Amino acid sequence: MPSHHVQLSLSRRGFLLASAGAGAALGLSAGPVRAAARRPFGRFGSPSARLTPGTLYVDARGRGDHTSVRDAVAAATGTGRTLVIAPGTYRETVAVDTTRTGATWIGASENPRDVVIVYDNAAGTPKPGGGTHGTTGSATTTVQADGFTARWITFANDWLRADHPGVSGTQAVAIKVQGDRSAFHHCRFLGHQDTLYADSTALGTFARQYFSHCYAEGDVDFVFGRATAVFEHCHFRTLNRTDLAAAPYGFVFAPSTAGANPHGYLVTGSRVTSEAPDAFYELARPWVPSSDTTARPMLTVRDTHLGPGIDAVAPYANMSASFPWQDQRFAEYRNSGPGAVVTVPGNRPQLTPEQAASATRSAHLGDWAPWKETC
Repeated sequence: MPSHHVQLSLSRRGFLLASAGAGAALGLSAGPVRAAARRPFGRFGSPSARLTPGTLYVDARGRGDHTSVRDAVAAATGTGRTLVIAPGTYRETVAVDTTRTGATWIGASENPRDVVIVYDNAAGTPKPGGGTHGTTGSATTTVQADGFTARWITFANDWLRADHPGVSGTQAVAIKVQGDRSAFHHCRFLGHQDTLYADSTALGTFARQYFSHCYAEGDVDFVFGRATAVFEHCHFRTLNRTDLAAAPYGFVFAPSTAGANPHGYLVTGSRVTSEAPDAFYELARPWVPSSDTTARPMLTVRDTHLGPGIDAVAPYANMSASFPWQDQRFAEYRNSGPGAVVTVPGNRPQLTPEQAASATRSAHLGDWAPWKETC
């Protein structure tokens, strides 16, 4: 699958801190940057020629309605508002509450490397008023509203363990998504532990989410939560770690699907690569939170290439001995690559063709078909 993603590790903070105009130093094409200088909002209009009356324009250089995404979200009240975001690095935290339904965010250059929303809170980061942020509070971006769509945007958390050796709460979320019918197309999610939190607003709420042609990187449980989420044609990359001497370095997925939910995470037509040594990562472990001990995490990985970074002998692990992965809903189907080789059948549950027929995006998402949406 063709990829436009730059492979970034611990040194990516330099990238995140750089402006979009620093593309030459990163080996990126200067074309979009030059175009942005002339037309910062690309083919998506401008404050003087809006796509719709409800469209707002964001540009850190002052050529739009707002210079920050947070201010634009505050101004975009109601339903169906669109933000067109010019190339730039927006260092801020942003929250889309439940009242701002049907919102759309567009990266104007149509290249997710150019529009970066980033901050550096971790779960253990002290809050100004006392206490710490916790995992949810660490999120750079939080989306609670239903019907949210993002295209061509990077969501990042560049908090680094090496910079904070005394902090034990190392979860650092790039984005927490809780709304139903949330779609991300050609987006990137950068972080280390708990990068992409695909969740719901409440235990009894089954939030459907769709990620298409996206890139996510991290080390520990970097795609996690209880949403009904489909990841199609996505690239997951596990990072190297210099703070650990032995495997495992971490886990890609940590679903926490509610026991009553028949659909958890579905990964299809995707790939998992690694910059770490071979077999130093496991594919998943189940997260059964203390707040919901009835959870039965569900993950299906099918028609996906698993690179050598995944431990093919033991790709799954327990987060808690009280909730072994074998008692959860983990399965695979027709995967390929060194990390997909079945050497111990008991460690690699496989779907039958009949079971695989119902492990599809349509079965997971029901009457919602976000892959048909265009921009």
